[in-house]
Amino acid sequence: IFFPPNLDSNSCKTVRLQTDYYGKRLQTQKDLQTNACLAPTKPVPPFIREALKKVHPEVSDKYYGCGLVVPECLEGCRILDLGSGSGRDCYMLSQLVGENGHVTGIDMTEGQLEVARTYIDYHMKEFGFKKPNVDYVQGYIEALTEAGLPKNSYDIVISNCVVNLSPDKKRVLAEAYNVLKDGGELYFSDVYSSARLPEEIKTHKVLWGECLGGALWWKDLLQLADEVGFSPPRLVTASIITVDNKELQDILGDFKFVSATYRLFKIPKGNDKTCQTIYNGGITGAESSFQFDCHYTFKANEVVEVDAEVASILTHSRFTENFTCQPPGGSSTSCGAKPKVSVSFKFLDVKLSGF
Repeated sequence: IFFPPNLDSNSCKTVRLQTDYYGKRLQTQKDLQTNACLAPTKPVPPFIREALKKVHPEVSDKYYGCGLVVPECLEGCRILDLGSGSGRDCYMLSQLVGENGHVTGIDMTEGQLEVARTYIDYHMKEFGFKKPNVDYVQGYIEALTEAGLPKNSYDIVISNCVVNLSPDKKRVLAEAYNVLKDGGELYFSDVYSSARLPEEIKTHKVLWGECLGGALWWKDLLQLADEVGFSPPRLVTASIITVDNKELQDILGDFKFVSATYRLFKIPKGNDKTCQTIYNGGITGAESSFQFDCHYTFKANEVVEVDAEVASILTHSRFTENFTCQPPGGSSTSCGAKPKVSVSFKFLDVKLSGF
């Protein structure tokens, strides 16, 4: 086993635990002890279901994630998948970015990478691509540049139930920030706890491997993101995790967990101006309505007043061409839309009691 540079002895033990758990103990989803790595966060759109059907069964069987990590507006994008495992998400996303896009998966587990690489040719033939638009790198999510991944080179970094497994979560966020282009996005699903966890839970081998022992207190995410340079995390969706294992539940006690998807952007800070926006439509799978996060859902050709954070995101990210933005009170007649200030607040379907 090789380790990211500058890891302390406890962190190295954690890396060994992950390698053993995901490389040896878990062979298929049936070996999981809780539903933390399987909890869905929202319904799967038809076009994504179709993309998933084309993924080889062995790749899908060895997939362990806590949500579906599929951001919008992917055509032609360069995507990096942190902790790509058997490659299920990479192969699904490779269809969505198309032949002009590219997906890179990085994982530390040799066994998982072997499965992923075995089926590259299979999937390119299945997708009808002339050349591969997917590759896999062995390395650690705390050391992306050391693994040979260039800075400022990706439009989107995704992660599916992997950040919680890292002993240095701030470093993971910092590395993701470094490899993203300006305007790029970190879009990831993970497990979060209702409070900071005690050592008894954090050092429990099964709870750690099942994505619970390493869960971050959700308020700590907000602080770490700010320290690294990201925009404030935008919550997309969340669902409560149930632990149907009495022995593990007794150890967890009153701590509660959610599977949540957040989006963080690498954009300039300091904007304090709200604006009115019009969603122009055109995003695949969201042609008439685009759920940006749990607060904002944009309907095509309707004027929506957004806060300063969202205004900055929409004007500095890949979504720029999909929105028309103007100062509050400005005329929207040139956009061909009926002036109608409306915002759809979509609240979570679950009660995050204790959070």
